[in-house]
Amino acid sequence: MVIGVIIVIAFFAFPYALMLTTALKTRPDVMKIPPEYLPSRVEWSNFLTVWNFPAVNVGGALTATAVIAIGATLLVLLVATPAAYYVARFKFPGRMAFMFLVLCTQMLQPTVLAVGLYQEFSGWKGYAVWAALILINGTFNLSFAIWIMWSFFASVPREIDEAALMDGLGRLQTMFKISLPLVWPGIVTAIIFVFVNSWNEYAAAFVLVQDPGLQPLTVAMPRFLGLYVKDWQYMFTTSIIAIVPVIIMFALIEKRLIGGLTAGSVK
Repeated sequence: MVIGVIIVIAFFAFPYALMLTTALKTRPDVMKIPPEYLPSRVEWSNFLTVWNFPAVNVGGALTATAVIAIGATLLVLLVATPAAYYVARFKFPGRMAFMFLVLCTQMLQPTVLAVGLYQEFSGWKGYAVWAALILINGTFNLSFAIWIMWSFFASVPREIDEAALMDGLGRLQTMFKISLPLVWPGIVTAIIFVFVNSWNEYAAAFVLVQDPGLQPLTVAMPRFLGLYVKDWQYMFTTSIIAIVPVIIMFALIEKRLIGGLTAGSVK
C-alpha cells in the first residue's frame, strides 16, 4: 500500500521536479544532447533574469493574468450565488429545463467558439480586452458554479430559512446571513475551479489579445521560444512563478476545499 502511494506521488511529482531542474539550468545545459536531468551548475539568477527579459514582460503578463482570473471569479460569484439560491429555494415552471440548459453551456469551450468570440470582441481594444476576457471566462465557468452551489443550497433545510424570515429578516438577508455560511465549502470549491480555469485559459486570450503588453502569461510565455534562440530555462522559470499564486491559494483554503469536495459523501 505504502509503495503504491509512493509510486503515484512520484509519478505526479516528476513533471514538477523536471520543471524545477530545467528552470535552474544554464542555456548550454538545456541544449545538451542527450539531455541531462540535473544541471551541471545551478543558475538561481534565472528567477531574476526573466523579469527583465526583453521579449516577455513577465510582470505585466502576471498582472494581466491575475486581473482576469480574479475578475472572472468575482463575476461568477456575483451571478451564480443568487441564481443557485433561487433555483434551490423556489420551484418555478421550467426549473429543471433551466438547469439542463446551464449544464449544456459547460460543453462549450472558448476553443470551439474562437471565431465567434473574435467577431464579437475584436473591437475591444486596450484594457477593455481584459474586461472581454473576464466576461468570457466568467461565462464559460458559470454553469459549474451554479450547479455546485445549487446542490449545497438544496442540502440546507428550508426550515432554517423560514425561521429567519419569521424573525424579520428579508430574503437577501436570509441568503447572506443564514444560508451562505452554511454552504461556504461549496462556494470555496466554485472559487477554486473558476480561478484556476481562468488563470490557465489560453484560447480566448490568444485570439483576442494582440498587444504584447496586455497578454496574460499563457499567451506571453511562448515568446521565450524564438525562431533561432529557444530559452527553455526561462520558460520553465516563468512556469514556476505562474503556479506559485495558485499553490498559495490552495494552501490557504485547503481545509475548506476538502470539505467542499467531500460534503455529502457521508450521512
